[in-house]
Amino acid sequence: MNHDHLPRPPLILGAAGVLPPFACVGLALVDPALILPATIGGGLYAALILSFLGGMWWMEALCRRDARGWPYLVAVLPSLIGWALLVPPLLAGGSIRLALILLGLVIMVTPLVDARIGTAMHAIIGWARLRWALSLGLGGLTLILGLIAPR
Repeated sequence: MNHDHLPRPPLILGAAGVLPPFACVGLALVDPALILPATIGGGLYAALILSFLGGMWWMEALCRRDARGWPYLVAVLPSLIGWALLVPPLLAGGSIRLALILLGLVIMVTPLVDARIGTAMHAIIGWARLRWALSLGLGGLTLILGLIAPR
């Protein structure tokens, strides 16, 4: 990969990555009978992407051969956060609304972690702009799902 410019596939596939939550919002708004399944599906997707971001941070630290523990600890937090937010509403009757709102907010701030985790991502022109756009898109759509989720 050329470390000067972002290749086209991440731009296209990244943009396509907001289609599932967009579809979930659309389904929830079009058919009230689909609000619960759409919000659950959107929440699961958001948690999967959050976990993916943690894997990206792990690899960034590993490629740098970072011997410090904190980058790896931070890298496992997204999976744990997604799990901790979704297990209560899915298994114990917790609020899916609150879980989605918090999940959306967490996703929206993940580019701030990119800035602290490493340098390889910063060497690619356009990476930060793409990450902010995708994080605000997915986080915002997840937040919307939380706001329309059943109480």
